[in-house]
Amino acid sequence: MEIFDVIDQLEDIVESSFTVPILRKTLINKPDIMELLSELRLRLPEDLKQAKWVKEERTRIITEAHQEAANIVKETEDQVAQMVNENEITKKAYEQANEIIESAQKSAREVRLGAKQYVENVLSSLEERLTGQLQEVQAGREELRK
Repeated sequence: MEIFDVIDQLEDIVESSFTVPILRKTLINKPDIMELLSELRLRLPEDLKQAKWVKEERTRIITEAHQEAANIVKETEDQVAQMVNENEITKKAYEQANEIIESAQKSAREVRLGAKQYVENVLSSLEERLTGQLQEVQAGREELRK
């Protein structure tokens, strides 16, 4: 059962509960609400685990991008060292090395930015969902206290 399903069920219980008109209070079935709140507690950590996984995945992607860039730079340096003996080849090697380094750095930046943006979007979405859910739970609890 998804968190949103639990929240929908909570809303259904509150909406379908008997309201005392004079007091403007609603009578609810406490065991039903408590069961759904327990279910909500059980489901919430899954979303938090998912957010942690997204953060770790972002870190892994960035680390791999750095490693790949370092490998490309190392390979380029090795190629340049082999070609140093000949003038024309050396000149071309430096040009190619610079192009490869720039390309690797550009790729690493793009991967880093893409990963950061993806993680930011996922975490932002998760934060919005969790904030909304928390507000709904707090509102429900506040309504229960009335």
